[in-house]
Amino acid sequence: MMKRNLFLLFVLVLSISCKSTKQPKAVSSPWNLMKTIEAQIVVPAFKNKTYNVIAYGAIGDGKTDNTRAINSAILNCSNEGGGKVLVPSGKYYTGPINLQNNVNLHLAEGAEILFSTNPKDYPIVHTSFEGTEVMNYSPLVYAYQKTNVALTGKGILNGQASNDNWWFWCGAEMYGWKKGMPNQKEPQNLFRLMDMAEEGVPVSKRVFGEDRYLRPTFIDFFECTNVLLEGIKIVKAPFWVIHPMKSTNVTIDGVTVESHGPNNDGCDPEYSKNVIIKNCVFNTGDDCIAIKSGRNADGRRVAIPSENIIVRNCKMIDGHGGVVIGSEISAGVRNVFVENCLMDSPNLDRAIRIKSNSKRGGLVENVYVRNLEVGQVKEAVLKINMFYGIYGKQEGNFIPEVRNVFLENVKVKNGGKFGILANGYKELPIQNIRFMNVTIDKVDKEYSIDNVVGLQFINTRINGNLMQSP
Repeated sequence: MMKRNLFLLFVLVLSISCKSTKQPKAVSSPWNLMKTIEAQIVVPAFKNKTYNVIAYGAIGDGKTDNTRAINSAILNCSNEGGGKVLVPSGKYYTGPINLQNNVNLHLAEGAEILFSTNPKDYPIVHTSFEGTEVMNYSPLVYAYQKTNVALTGKGILNGQASNDNWWFWCGAEMYGWKKGMPNQKEPQNLFRLMDMAEEGVPVSKRVFGEDRYLRPTFIDFFECTNVLLEGIKIVKAPFWVIHPMKSTNVTIDGVTVESHGPNNDGCDPEYSKNVIIKNCVFNTGDDCIAIKSGRNADGRRVAIPSENIIVRNCKMIDGHGGVVIGSEISAGVRNVFVENCLMDSPNLDRAIRIKSNSKRGGLVENVYVRNLEVGQVKEAVLKINMFYGIYGKQEGNFIPEVRNVFLENVKVKNGGKFGILANGYKELPIQNIRFMNVTIDKVDKEYSIDNVVGLQFINTRINGNLMQSP
């Protein structure tokens, strides 16, 4: 009898065990995925050897041209296996700086690099402008196809841009442009570049530069691997400020951006993978952080999505948006994580923003936001606009997709006009927006949505009202 009971018990345990193996596994938290991504990001390390730019003839008097001295120190450091190139306290006037393999350009406290505002000082190189690749003026700091590169320290990078030089090229009166002055919007300039991309003209033949009025980016890591930007302050940029382009393993830590010129996005990862932006302050004339992946035909030609982007412990002050995806997102964006950030300014338009149109297209998926403190924004806490318009009619055959946008543990004191403002296409609605443990006060309208499927509210209050999922 006892043997028979033991046999039945064995069969029962075996049965339960077999059933349990057939059950689906629990879905892993996206925040665990973030940890996995972060563990993959390689922060560059450098030889313990220092090259002082003074030894190469640099003079920190604010007027001597140090272009050759600084670049000679960087090149010699790289040729000898790498290390630290030190810029000591002082003001160093220079043209473009070219970073090299295995070099950490380090600005000591009290060091300020003043960049030339003369376009003739900037050679034509492979770069991009607003999501379209082009042969144009070199970025002020340029790393092209490099590995293990860094720009660190407590010093200042000063682009010296103003209404008297680079900024008026945008063609806006508020930035110094006046009728009769040249600008980027003339047919042979930016619009010709856009046409060349649509026509499939090779990048090597898209030669711009003098008399074409396309401003250079400030810092451009172009096709680089293992990049570090740490501690420095960046002011008065001609155009986009920090631009990782087609780069992998990028760490931006403790950087301050203060620049209120036209198109002065703080940081624009484009076609890039495994990027972390942390402990930074952005006070900008455009988006604080804007994740990109190319404009229209050029984005589809390159076809590299930006993915695995982490934004953590950052402060956003002025700007068109705190964390933005688009509008140049034709190759798509996925796996964006935003946590523990503070956004607050009467001049901050939105907290989280996604923008595209049917000429741009692109798929944006898996955007996760948590632990966000928002003091004040003008328009919306979350804005998703699939009909974003600039430079005239922006309609085509590439309907953009957005899915899986999740906000949790968000507190907003003054939400502006809308808690959520989302406009999608009837043919391809925006899918899966979820607000969980969100509190939004002082907002004119709880939400305004058009062609959105799967809007979900969980323990969310707007203007004190407990929200129900529509």
